[in-house]
Amino acid sequence: MAGAFFAGASPYNGLNLTAGVRFPFYALENRGIRKAPVTVTTAAGAQLEVYWEDGPQLTGWGEPVARYPDGTPAVVQGRFGDGWVVLTGVHPEAPESWRRGMAFTTPASASRAYAAMLIDAALNRKPLPHD
Repeated sequence: MAGAFFAGASPYNGLNLTAGVRFPFYALENRGIRKAPVTVTTAAGAQLEVYWEDGPQLTGWGEPVARYPDGTPAVVQGRFGDGWVVLTGVHPEAPESWRRGMAFTTPASASRAYAAMLIDAALNRKPLPHD
């Protein structure tokens, strides 16, 4: 699992695992919001509120695994060479301390369990449900 800006075709030392695709910020950034709880919906239909901070939306590369409220991809998966990559524009791994001052309806433990599932999928090349 990797941060999508770093994994994408970023001019700032990006890894370009995305065949030249550059990701724009998620729409909250355009409204001046820098961090917030965001509900993502998985391809299986489950909703989970996760920590978002200055992250991208992931249109243009991979298979969408989860989407932001506006329908743009928040988590994607796909191949890079012989490997399997899971990219995320949110921080499901965020500890409780990152959530200070924000109202979340999903506990940090549920978000971290989602992060563990994404990491397991990436490490073991297990495709997740996608649309």
